[in-house]
Amino acid sequence: MPRARSGKITHQRHKEVLQLTKGHRASRRLHYRVAHESMLHSLDYAYRHRRERKSDIRRLWILRINAALHSQGALSYSQFIACLKRSNLEINRKMLAEMAVTDSNSFAQLVDLVSSKRE
Repeated sequence: MPRARSGKITHQRHKEVLQLTKGHRASRRLHYRVAHESMLHSLDYAYRHRRERKSDIRRLWILRINAALHSQGALSYSQFIACLKRSNLEINRKMLAEMAVTDSNSFAQLVDLVSSKRE
């Protein structure tokens, strides 16, 4: 019985790894052994940063809301959020940031409404 050779499958697997490491520097894209390690690290970073991106976006929303509030000189961000909760208005930060950037008049009305509930 002839021995089983896996040349075709190995070659295919190596090609896939080298395809994934396109754009990496030096031997990280040329040599399989180094490229495989580089690929594993890059996939790990991609997984981690997909989750990090969510907190970065939330941080951006908070910055935009805070900037809009300071331009009106009404409240700080923390006071505004506390007043929103007290008023039982459930508007998420994404919508508040969008409103602050695109529709400043309605955002100003919302701030006036909420600041009247301030203690």
